[in-house]
Amino acid sequence: MWLVLSLLAATSFGLRGILYHWTSQQALNRNALLCGVFFSGALITLVCTLATGSAFTVSSLIGVQMGLLSFGANASMFKGFAVGKASIVAILTALPSAIVVVVAFAVWGETLNMAQLSSFIIIIAGILLVRYSNDITRGNLQGAQWGLLAMLLFAGNDLSGKWSTLMDAPLFPTLVCMFSSGSICFGLWWLRDMRSMRFDALEAGQAAQEIAAGSAAMEVTPANAGITGVTSNGNVTQNANPTAAAEAKAGNSAGLVIKRSWSFRRTFSVGMAVGITNAVGMMFIVTAFDVGKAGLVSAVTALNVLIVLLYTRFVVKERFSKLETIGISAAFAGILLMRLYGS
Repeated sequence: MWLVLSLLAATSFGLRGILYHWTSQQALNRNALLCGVFFSGALITLVCTLATGSAFTVSSLIGVQMGLLSFGANASMFKGFAVGKASIVAILTALPSAIVVVVAFAVWGETLNMAQLSSFIIIIAGILLVRYSNDITRGNLQGAQWGLLAMLLFAGNDLSGKWSTLMDAPLFPTLVCMFSSGSICFGLWWLRDMRSMRFDALEAGQAAQEIAAGSAAMEVTPANAGITGVTSNGNVTQNANPTAAAEAKAGNSAGLVIKRSWSFRRTFSVGMAVGITNAVGMMFIVTAFDVGKAGLVSAVTALNVLIVLLYTRFVVKERFSKLETIGISAAFAGILLMRLYGS
């Protein structure tokens, strides 16, 4: 049963990854999007809490820890992608299940039989081959520290999910706490972004005024023969300075970019739609942690990267490399072995 739930979680998170891939191509604020994702999860799980009559308990506060870890993991991952090599960050964020296996054994005494351990190794090897297929050199480790931090935080999130089941924390109230805390964190980060954008816009506006004032004060030189210049009211005449015209054109182009950017309402609404897949995935994975071993559940759920890869192959029309093909085959072979011998 845990394997089915883990695969359903992987499918949900894979759909989330596809939607993340699509939204990453749009002109939007990522923190506003993720705020919507977590806010949607909070609403969905709150409705489920009220519908099932589940009560909030002290143990459900573990969800706050899960939300903070999820926020930190996503923030670290995005930071790593921004300042370093995407490949090394992606490789590190594929390894949380290895940490989960070690910690689950040390803290809760969870052990794997030989078939489960073999299947686990094959799945992890397949995921790493898929991740490692991107161009990367041994000396190119920019962003590795952020990828390492993201890996640790993602592992902590999985372990917290397992801990919540061991503490008999109610599922839906725990997830309400998780999504609410994550939504608040991303919301505060978005507000910080807006404050920074307003400050930059203010500085840009002041610079534009200085440029306009300088252009209006320019005098026509003999080198500009045939150029009428700028009238007393600041309007550019027919034969105006080409430099000023170019600056005006650049300003218009910048304005078009701003107009094409997604509004907060649209970004937040799309984030709420994406949040449905995230909320469903969390319901499946926490339930899987309740009936299965943490390391195995974490490893199978990490296969969501393969779903995203299949999307890029058949929808985006990207070709598979040899390493990607081998990695996909190994990962699916590991699932089959786990299904046959890993009970």
